[in-house]
Amino acid sequence: MSTPPASETPPWRAPGPPSPARALRARRGGPIPGLRHRPAVPAEPEKVKEVDRRLEAWAHHHDLFPAAWKGDFAGFQFGRAVVLQHPGAADLERLAAAGKLLLAENLVDSCYCEADEGRGGSPRGLGGRLVLAQSALDPFHGAPEQEAQWRGGVRADGPLRSYHQALKDFSALATPSQTDRFVHDIARLHLGYLGEAAWSETRYVPRTWEYLVMRQFNNFRPCLSIVDAVDGYELPEALYARPEIQRITALASNATTLVNDLYSFTKELASDPDHWNLPQVIAANERCGLKAAYLKAVEIHNKVMEAFEEESAALAATSPLVERYAESLAAWVSGNHEWHATNTHRYHLPNYW
Repeated sequence: MSTPPASETPPWRAPGPPSPARALRARRGGPIPGLRHRPAVPAEPEKVKEVDRRLEAWAHHHDLFPAAWKGDFAGFQFGRAVVLQHPGAADLERLAAAGKLLLAENLVDSCYCEADEGRGGSPRGLGGRLVLAQSALDPFHGAPEQEAQWRGGVRADGPLRSYHQALKDFSALATPSQTDRFVHDIARLHLGYLGEAAWSETRYVPRTWEYLVMRQFNNFRPCLSIVDAVDGYELPEALYARPEIQRITALASNATTLVNDLYSFTKELASDPDHWNLPQVIAANERCGLKAAYLKAVEIHNKVMEAFEEESAALAATSPLVERYAESLAAWVSGNHEWHATNTHRYHLPNYW
């Protein structure tokens, strides 16, 4: 796909963005009206507290971020997120491992990618940073002197350190196949980051289908690819690689990523009005108002969610192991929606209903 030069694609600005203050008073928390979702298994408060305690101790031990960021990470509610997303987790160690990976992914995103976070992130030069980030998961192999220099570079950088330590702890609980699956899905995530960054640098206005393709890579799939490991079983690689299993995994990942677009919509408008999300892309392409675009984005999510539910149900009937995997995916999708709908520290909805 050729990208038109910046001069041919001036930045588009949505007409009449909603006032964040008015939206905040209108709907603070609760599910998006009309959004297709399933109830989540409630998170046990004591389990959430213990996972948070372990994650905080782990982050402090490895000196992963400055003390000034502690409030931001507490507001993210990592413990509650993974407890909601993995109600069938085999034990607390596996929940904590999932939380470490989630924390590390967000640290890399904030520090390397998100310019509006004020933590050094930028589209410019992102490829070089992400290659090094991938190496923290997919180790460098070379002459001893260069390997030692690489290890020193990983230890010296908080985001790289978080990736490396999180994967080390996860791999102690998962099979080599499950670990390798996660590493490859992080590479997919990094590819999505680069696609989004390229559009930002060139001021390209993606078509709706192009944006959705990017979001299939820049999405939550690494989190969903570990559901069997966290629940204490393995969907064998030969089965996981089948196209129909890959499709329900992708549909689940895409549905829950669009949930993020919808719940983070007003937050992104307030902090970075030029940041693309699905409603913004629809509004730009169809030259319509944000309300109409937002409601159409809800419809798109619902169609993706419907496809996931129908196709995963059909596959679940073919094998008890596939049924268990489909249930683990569905539980993650439901738990992640509940986390978005109730995390009023991070999200509030536009006044569109």
